[in-house]
Amino acid sequence: MPRNPILNAITVDVEDYFHVTAFERVIPPQDWDDFPLRVERNTTRLLEIFSLRGVHATFFVLGWVARKCPDLIRRIHRGGHEIGTHGYAHRVIYRQFREEFRQDLRQSKKIIEDLLGSAVKIYRAPSYSITAKSMWAMDVLGEEGIEYDSSIFPTVHDIYGIPTAPRFPHLKVLKNGQMIKEFPPSTVRLFGRNFPVAGGGYLRLFPYRLTAWAIRKINEVERQPAMIYLHPWELDPRQPRIDASWVSRFRHYQNLDSTEMKLRRLLKEFRFGALKQALDGRALEEENMHQRAGQEATTVEQSARRSALRTWLRSRVHRASS
Repeated sequence: MPRNPILNAITVDVEDYFHVTAFERVIPPQDWDDFPLRVERNTTRLLEIFSLRGVHATFFVLGWVARKCPDLIRRIHRGGHEIGTHGYAHRVIYRQFREEFRQDLRQSKKIIEDLLGSAVKIYRAPSYSITAKSMWAMDVLGEEGIEYDSSIFPTVHDIYGIPTAPRFPHLKVLKNGQMIKEFPPSTVRLFGRNFPVAGGGYLRLFPYRLTAWAIRKINEVERQPAMIYLHPWELDPRQPRIDASWVSRFRHYQNLDSTEMKLRRLLKEFRFGALKQALDGRALEEENMHQRAGQEATTVEQSARRSALRTWLRSRVHRASS
């Protein structure tokens, strides 16, 4: 059983192997229908793993997948998991105009909301593509009813990242005064830099011990929840191979056969829940800390009062006897 009381967030980007940014130059969206779907089987496998551990996760669903696999989205919802949107067409934001992004977001939200019968208020950008060049997207998210976001990766990368962004959950104030709760993927701070340890390729490439050490450091030393993410295709070593650049192929295919084992170990060793659960748990932990601090302050104050009273009584007794 996990010994650490902090609840971490486990999240899934529900997309298929041919949707990834690494392959966008060789597989344009108009060709997606030509590739065999594997997302339904792989996501079902994740649902089974989570069910065995009694864990609820946040699933960021690509609108295209929701349109193709409506029963899968309903199954995720029936399992008690949290559902957010990952956009519709998996286009990085900084290559879009504001209104293009808005329409992509609206399209994905409508498809998912029609399936669930409830509003979608959680968002994650494709490839964490809210960067310094696309911070305007946060205002669009607020205008379109998004209340929680997990799109800003506080690290350096050739596709994403704002290395100076806060590493832990925080509130972002928008131009119109609205606020969005931001929960970044996890990093560790070493040698003055943020190093990603949050899942995805990092989970596959790094030894399990390194990932576990990083989460323990975040939980036990920094007293913060960690954020882990993965994709259904990362549990699928037999997926079709795409003829792309060697960098893209390395990032996508390396250690696919290790993902499920590492995920199972993480779920056994640490506490995980959906994004909102982890944020609520953090708020509860902070409230408990404030309460403990208040109790300690009250105890100190009461002790000081008793000490002062004893001193006063001793002085009165001394005067009376002299």
